[in-house]
Amino acid sequence: MLFCVKLSMTARPKILPHLLIILGFSILAPLSSKAQGEPPLPELGPNDTIPVPAIIHDNQYIPGGIMEWVWVQAPYPKHLLKKRQEWTRLRNAIYVTYPYARKAGIIMNEINERTAKMSEKERKKYIKSREKELKKEFADPLQELSVYQGKVLMKLINRQTGNNCYDIIKEYKGGFTARFWQTVAFFFNSNLKQPYDPNGAEREMELIVQEVERMYAKKS
Repeated sequence: MLFCVKLSMTARPKILPHLLIILGFSILAPLSSKAQGEPPLPELGPNDTIPVPAIIHDNQYIPGGIMEWVWVQAPYPKHLLKKRQEWTRLRNAIYVTYPYARKAGIIMNEINERTAKMSEKERKKYIKSREKELKKEFADPLQELSVYQGKVLMKLINRQTGNNCYDIIKEYKGGFTARFWQTVAFFFNSNLKQPYDPNGAEREMELIVQEVERMYAKKS
């Protein structure tokens, strides 16, 4: 490192000692840091012709590098695989049936609110005026669903309205119709009186429904 400094005759005696000190530090500092921070390079033999990456470990150079990512897969244990399949089936069924349950729940809750202070005659008349709407949102979808999806839908309707499907049909269409559909449901290995306990047997279902509801909240 070469420094060019122009000094006047009068300033030279005072500045020269300081300049020599600065020059000394500038020359010795890199040598000192190199000696303290990095180990000496290894001695190479006649056959050491292939350069490889190296890292410093315990103050010496050793070969080192970054390995490529390797994906390791292992088969699911049988009991976990079955559980995963059941969860996937339930999640798919909820995604299919929740929109129907949501619409049906809105209509039924509105009907219950409007008819709460009506006489029995007025109530029946009002329910009949909305029978087609109920059939479209509640009964028709059942014909397009599998037995399993229908069972999930009935549980979701219970969640949305607080009543099972047997009580809803009995309330709107009479006891005979409700008993008829209960018999049909029995033959299809289902039950119109589907319970819904978000903190019990339906806990897993409730978590998936909350996932779907968050999706609806983002859209609205």
